[in-house]
Amino acid sequence: MRYFLDTEYNGFGGALLSLALVAEFGDEELYFTVPAPTEIHPWVERHVMPYMNHVPDMHRAPPLDRDTAAHALATFLANDRDIEIIADWPEDIAQICMLLLTGPGEIVRTPPLRFRFYALPGFSTAGASKVPHNALHDARSLRDHILGLED
Repeated sequence: MRYFLDTEYNGFGGALLSLALVAEFGDEELYFTVPAPTEIHPWVERHVMPYMNHVPDMHRAPPLDRDTAAHALATFLANDRDIEIIADWPEDIAQICMLLLTGPGEIVRTPPLRFRFYALPGFSTAGASKVPHNALHDARSLRDHILGLED
């Protein structure tokens, strides 16, 4: 199973704010937010924060603490065996990998994961997204673009 990933985070190298995984086929999706830090990068304050909850009702929920978010991710992936997670930005892969860590020497259990990074010059997930800089809509945009390239 391939999943398309997007995250929003508090500026370069900043804290995770939201994460979305969208399945290649069907309507299987994961979206959650985590509590935002006290200080938000000005660009993020303008371009990301206003759109965090612009998602379908079934995805609207209070922010999850990091431990709960990590376990939600693990539960979402638990039933798949051949998982490839696709991203168009390296920071997205870094953010999901860091979320898997729950403490010193501790991680959530997931099936084996493969990550694939696509550099997509001239394409912007946010630019093609229905709600730019919203992780769910950007992940959907990435999926649609990649699948369109493969047709």
